[in-house]
Amino acid sequence: MQRILLASACAALALVVSACADSSSHKHPPQDPPDYKGVPTDVTPPSMLIAPTQPQ
Repeated sequence: MQRILLASACAALALVVSACADSSSHKHPPQDPPDYKGVPTDVTPPSMLIAPTQPQ
């Protein structure tokens, strides 16, 4: 009897934890705070400052 209760409690806990991990609630991309100086979350490729030279 105790094993059944323990198994059902573990299954319920697993369902609750997996429901919390659902990422469908994020409707917009993450934004960095204004004072953050680390890696930006912008995924656009950087523009080239100097074009590469063509070998002749």
